[in-house]
Amino acid sequence: METDALTSDMLRDLRSDRPYPAVSLTMPTHRREPENAQDALQLRNLLAEAERRIDTDPQASRQDRIDLHAQLERAVADVDLRHAMDVLVLYASTEEHQIWTVPRHVPERVVLSDTFLTRNLVAAKAQAHPYWVLAVAADRATLWSAAGGTLHQHEGNGFPAVAPEGEWDVQHKERVGDQPSTFSDEHTRRFMRTVDTALAAMLSAEPRPLFLVGLAEAMTLLQEVGTAARAPAATVVKGSLTDGPESVLLQELEPARAALAAQETSRVDTALDDARSRRSFAAGLDEVWEAARTGRAAMIAVEEHFQPTVRLTDGHLTPLSGEPDGGWEAGVREDIVDELVETALDHGTEVVFLPDDRLTEHDRIAAVLRY
Repeated sequence: METDALTSDMLRDLRSDRPYPAVSLTMPTHRREPENAQDALQLRNLLAEAERRIDTDPQASRQDRIDLHAQLERAVADVDLRHAMDVLVLYASTEEHQIWTVPRHVPERVVLSDTFLTRNLVAAKAQAHPYWVLAVAADRATLWSAAGGTLHQHEGNGFPAVAPEGEWDVQHKERVGDQPSTFSDEHTRRFMRTVDTALAAMLSAEPRPLFLVGLAEAMTLLQEVGTAARAPAATVVKGSLTDGPESVLLQELEPARAALAAQETSRVDTALDDARSRRSFAAGLDEVWEAARTGRAAMIAVEEHFQPTVRLTDGHLTPLSGEPDGGWEAGVREDIVDELVETALDHGTEVVFLPDDRLTEHDRIAAVLRY
């Protein structure tokens, strides 16, 4: 699975307690040849390390070891490295396994615990800026899950929505410009109310910015009969896109996405400047980490490729350079930004990723404080 598919319910399940030992395995992968030729061997080596850790763990019973070995083997058999991103995340317990592909660099690691390690999934999803795209016409509406430059159609929860057969060939009338009779018809209004109800439920369960795509008449009617689409992040006036294809839909969305990204960067810059003037501002990894950990941060801004290695000691972070002395157990954190992002989101903090070099004067990470 890809991280844009990560829902609140799925994350809650991943974080739930499991019988020890639950295995979390992360492994850097390669997207292209010839580098990806080494991924299969690397995965086998990491699997051997996980099995060694399981076999030497005194808290793991004999049956636990047998069941975990079986789940890990099934997981490896299910991995398709041809569609790898930057990292493979594999979870296994005595009863299940899950495989995730992550578009974000994280370190190689094997962790045994009583829950799965989710910080890398959470940070990758936050960095990807996920959003919903609703493509709407008078007789059909499709919902698309998007993150960055990827997009796929969401099926379920009332989508795709198709109007019951009526007496019009609606798409034909849209093409020839005969919208007035179509969009003033009660049959179409009832259909739009159904779309609005389904959309409202999705936005409530999984809040994201909404991009609305369709002819002006279709979007106006949807906003008139309901409330879910009244304040979209952006609108794209273009018909005949309810079935994509993905490449064309992404192309049509690109100008709106670029404009929204520019607005977002400007908004964050203004918020940081205001926070500095009010002295409710933190900068640098250690200060922001403390603010995130204690729930004092209202907003955290971090550069997209800021991923330092640090040592965590008594709640404070010390930057490390070169090969770190010791590993996870010795307090070394190669994914401290991912840990910070997950902690911040758990406290209701807004986390924004900005382009590299936007926060140079603040040591690449800054926060607006609540108090």
